[in-house]
Amino acid sequence: MAIAEPAPIPVLTTARLRLRPRGVGDAEALFPSLSDAELMRWWSHAPHETLEQTRASLSRGDPAWRVWAITRGEDDTAIGYVAVGQKRPGVSEIGYLLARAHWGQGIAEEALTGVLDQLFLAEHQRRVFADTDPDNVYSRRLLERLGFRLEGVLRAEWETHIGIRDTTLYGLLKEDWTCRPRRT
Repeated sequence: MAIAEPAPIPVLTTARLRLRPRGVGDAEALFPSLSDAELMRWWSHAPHETLEQTRASLSRGDPAWRVWAITRGEDDTAIGYVAVGQKRPGVSEIGYLLARAHWGQGIAEEALTGVLDQLFLAEHQRRVFADTDPDNVYSRRLLERLGFRLEGVLRAEWETHIGIRDTTLYGLLKEDWTCRPRRT
């Protein structure tokens, strides 16, 4: 079954952030993260070696995915991104990256909350899932704080730059999202 063209990428705002469409112009800002070996350890591809590689990756993109650049409200410089790929009607996969300098400040959680509100409340998706390495503890904790539930482990699912890896699948349903207590 073919997936329809991705929905538009609306600009989203949260208390501290502005999420806008990511573009090739974000390559210089994102290259330090995409070339950071520790940050990229759990990704399906190796860290980028050159700025040109990042530019090429961002220009190529993937038409099945919508990608929001995470920016601070007062600064339009990309500090990370949230990517959403619709897998079938009402079901999307979500992924994210945040520059190390911004870890531990609740920014990833705030950015994901903004995108999940868009998916569940504005677009009426019924399910969002995430696929993460079992050893990526910080990502798993973030998903769990947001209400995602561990749904399974796929053994030897990925062949990556660090070898054959299992994956953990986390799922979040619209009713889990809309009925959860909100942090203030």
